[in-house]
Amino acid sequence: MQTDRLIAALATDTRTAPRRIGPVLALALLAALPVAVALFMAILGMRSDVRTAMHNPFFDLKFVVTLTLAFAAIVVSLHLTRPEASFGRWGWLLLLPVVVIVSSLAAEMMMPHQRPWLARLIGNNAMACMASIPLFALPFLAAALLALRRGAPANPGLAGMTAGLLAAGLGATLYASHCTDDSPLFVVVWYSIATAFVAAVGVFAGRRMLRY
Repeated sequence: MQTDRLIAALATDTRTAPRRIGPVLALALLAALPVAVALFMAILGMRSDVRTAMHNPFFDLKFVVTLTLAFAAIVVSLHLTRPEASFGRWGWLLLLPVVVIVSSLAAEMMMPHQRPWLARLIGNNAMACMASIPLFALPFLAAALLALRRGAPANPGLAGMTAGLLAAGLGATLYASHCTDDSPLFVVVWYSIATAFVAAVGVFAGRRMLRY
């Protein structure tokens, strides 16, 4: 009889444990937010013409892309904390920001521009972009990895990658409010490079921190 109760208790704990990771991850990211914001304000700060920039749809689209990436990666990360979970169909969620940026690229290409496409792609802040997004993402990455340790991902590296993607999305959201390069061409190249770097760090850290 005692054995049956123990098995039932373990089964119940297995079913409910993944559900508790969501609130823990949310609290961890909220705790990391003031750290990332303090870094952002100390190093860069918001662009001086932000009120005017808000009337530019391509400025607003940067936030749609970065927040869509962060949201999709959070959902996939929570899914991967279960030992039986697979990337599978959930991984397709990570294509949502790609759909957004490709749509914005198509819209930009149909509009007349004073600057040639190469100038818009190179922009004025490529190096700052690639340095700043990983820096502002680090507090979120550390928080996400610590929260996801409560789970039992079958593939720690993959779980670390999605943690890196969510951190990059949040870090890029902060940087986007400073960046004066609003062209989707700039975003798709330089934001993507910075995001790939953070995701790679996530893979490396996840393999060590998320093993069970």
